[in-house]
Amino acid sequence: MRNDPTRYQLIDFGDQQKLEMIGGMKFIRPDTSATGSRTRPKAWDDVDGRYVRDRKGKGSWNWNSVPPEPWTGQHAGLHWALRPNVHGHIGIFPEQQENWNWISDQISGDPIEVLNLFGYTGGSTLAAAAAGAKVCHLDASRSSVKCARENANSSDLGDAPIRWIIDDAMEFLQRELRREKRYQGIIIDPPSYGRGPGRQVWDIDRDMIKMLDLCRDLFTADGRFLLLTSHSPGYTPDVLARLVEDRCGFRCQRGEMQLEAEDGRRLSSGSWARWSRR
Repeated sequence: MRNDPTRYQLIDFGDQQKLEMIGGMKFIRPDTSATGSRTRPKAWDDVDGRYVRDRKGKGSWNWNSVPPEPWTGQHAGLHWALRPNVHGHIGIFPEQQENWNWISDQISGDPIEVLNLFGYTGGSTLAAAAAGAKVCHLDASRSSVKCARENANSSDLGDAPIRWIIDDAMEFLQRELRREKRYQGIIIDPPSYGRGPGRQVWDIDRDMIKMLDLCRDLFTADGRFLLLTSHSPGYTPDVLARLVEDRCGFRCQRGEMQLEAEDGRRLSSGSWARWSRR
């Protein structure tokens, strides 16, 4: 399965770049965590594209072979609609797979209510729905929610009990509290900076504590789990865990999201803090 070109693969990394493949396309993206030397230098030849940043930090994709339309791939038992954007994303964060497995384990067939904030293209939502949960998927981006719904349909989860919400996360949480809505599981994967559909501004440094306070109040008395992840600089596993423990009172596990290259090396790709009642 490792050599299946439709599936996600981290082929190699080094010199602050990573070489990846999914959906038949091989491409290079920058990654400051990709230190050390490349182990498969010849594999970096004849790539289909690369994402580059100029001196001002503005990024763009340069394609030698234009991705097919639609461009689709497979990862973690799910089918993905792949859409490269100006931020260097392709529509999937494969380093979240361990967290998706953990989410599934917390649900284990129980139809609990789960809230997925900043749900992007639906990885955590689909993991929860496939495990039997009723999921509220929220993202401020209409195109991301549309892509998440396509991923649900192509992964045989089109009829799963998922509420698809396009809204500002903070305003939505406040409305849910006023409506006395409660959840047994909450998933939070905030960006460093973003805008809501009404141009509301999200800033992780300014808004994270308030968001955790709102999420704490949204838990049912028998709340099951909380997952907080981040790719933002400075938000290490210890920082995330301290935030959750301080604001929610939950003792957390903590760790790094990682991708495994073909030679077995692991690339650090973000942080997580997890609390479970189990």
